Formats: sequence, structure tokens, C-alpha cells
Amino acid sequence: MNFNLQSLHNWYRTLLQNPKYRWWVVGASIVYLVSPIDLIPDFIPFAGLLDDTLIISLLVAEVSQVAKTKLQSKSTRWNTEKADVATQVIDVQPIPAD
Repeated sequence: MNFNLQSLHNWYRTLLQNPKYRWWVVGASIVYLVSPIDLIPDFIPFAGLLDDTLIISLLVAEVSQVAKTKLQSKSTRWNTEKADVATQVIDVQPIPAD
């Protein structure tokens, strides 16, 4: 079985994009960051913070991408609704004088 960083990144991204697992992955990432048990222990000078930095950067990048996509879809939907309202013709009739 081949293991590479790109496949791990793709797996993480796929889980974050799935609404069913998104908050579980965010929660698990935060627990991993505050946990004293790491893949590379934090007391090792440079390498100890490397895995935490990698998780933080992946989490921020992917969550911001998900948020951007959601905001764009809401903006598109809002602009579509606004365009629908703008294209409706309003028939205004004068009120007859008595």
C-alpha cells in the first residue's frame, strides 16, 4: 500500500467537503491539536510542531474554501432571486376619480 501526503490531503479535503462528516473532522482536528499525543511529539524542536502546523494549515484552507463556496452559492441564489423580481412586470392602473 502506497502512502503519500497528497492522498492524505485529498482524503481530508473530501471529508471536510461532505456535510455529514465536516464537523466531526473539524472537532477531531482540534482535539488532535490540543492533545499531548501527536504523530511527532511536540518536545522535538522543529519537527514536533510540523505536524500541528500541517493540520492547522489544512484545516484553515479547507474550511475557508467550504465557506467561500457556500457564500458564493448564497450570493448566486440571491442574485437570481433579485433578477427574477426585477424582470416581473408590475401593472399599475390609475385609480378612477369619483
